[in-house]
Amino acid sequence: MTQRIFAYIIHKKGVVDDTALEMVSAAQRLGIDAPITAVVAGSGDELGTVCNAMAASYAEVWKIDDDALAYINAEVLRELLVRILPTDGIVLIPHEHFGMDLAPGLSVKLGAAYLPDAVDFEGIEDGYLKAVREEYSGQVNTHVLCDISQGAVVTVRPGIFKADESQALQGQIVDKSSEALEEGRTDARRRYIEIVEAEVGDVDITKSEILVSVGRGIEDEDNMEIIFDLAEAMGGDVSCSRPVVDAKWLEKSRQVGTSGQTVKPKVYLALGISGAFQHLGGIKGSPFIVAVNKNSKAPIFQSADIGVVADILDFVPELTDRINEMKG
Repeated sequence: MTQRIFAYIIHKKGVVDDTALEMVSAAQRLGIDAPITAVVAGSGDELGTVCNAMAASYAEVWKIDDDALAYINAEVLRELLVRILPTDGIVLIPHEHFGMDLAPGLSVKLGAAYLPDAVDFEGIEDGYLKAVREEYSGQVNTHVLCDISQGAVVTVRPGIFKADESQALQGQIVDKSSEALEEGRTDARRRYIEIVEAEVGDVDITKSEILVSVGRGIEDEDNMEIIFDLAEAMGGDVSCSRPVVDAKWLEKSRQVGTSGQTVKPKVYLALGISGAFQHLGGIKGSPFIVAVNKNSKAPIFQSADIGVVADILDFVPELTDRINEMKG
C-alpha cells in the first residue's frame, strides 16, 4: 500500500505562505506516486479562503476549523493532528519558526521518524527516504537515510524548492474538524497574548522591490558607502545579513533572515553574503537573486540565479559605474 503524503499549510489572515506551493514541489521529489493532501487549521472565513486556494494545488484539503485556532498554538495543534493523521503517513512541514515548534513533538506522538531541515530528496530505496541536509552553515551537504516504514515528519527548508504554481487541480475539501476535536480541545501550558510587530526603520525593506544586501564581505564600515551608491543607481534599498547588524554598521530593521525581516523583492543582490539558511529563510517570493562572493564554494551560489566570484570591494564600484553609464 502506497504511503500517503501530507503538507501542513502555514497562513496568516487568510494569506497563504509562500511555502505552501513549495511543499507541492518537495512532495513530488519524494518519488512516491500518490496524491498530496494539504492540512489547514484555523477559524472562520479566513480558513475557508485558504482552503479554496489550496484546492487548486492539492488533490485533497483537510481542514480543522475551531475558534481556538484563530491563533494557532503548536502544543494544541499536535494533539489535533495525531487524531486525524495516519501513523504511516509522510508529513511535510516548512522549516520555519512555527514548523520547528510543531514537528519534533508531532513525530514523537505519531511514533514516526523525524527528519529536520531537508533541502532535497533523492527518492526512496528499500523503505528508506534518501534526503539531503546542509551542515556547517551550508559548507557541507550530507546524505541521510530516513526509515519511513512507520511514517515520517519532515521539515523542508523554505525557498529551496521552486513553488509549483500550475494550480491545475480541483481538490476536494474535507472537513476534519469533528474528528480532530471529538475528544475536546487540549489544555495548553502556554497561551497567546499578543503579536509584537517588528520595528520599522527609516526604510521598510519588506516593501522593497530591489534590495542590495550586504554581508561580512564588506569588511569595514567605511566601505558601506559603495553599497549605498549601488542601491541608489539601481533604484533600490540597502539591506544586510546579521554580521553587519552585529557590527552596528546598519540598524536591525534592515536585517534579512529568520532573526530579522522577511522580504519579497523582485531582485535581490547578495553581496559578500555566505548564504546560511538563517539568511535565506528571510527571502520569499522567488526573487531573481544575484550573488557576488569571493568564495567560490559559498552556499549562496546554490540559491542564486547568477553567481559572480569576485571581491565585492572591486566589483560593486565597477557595477555602479556601468549602471550609471547606461542611465546616461
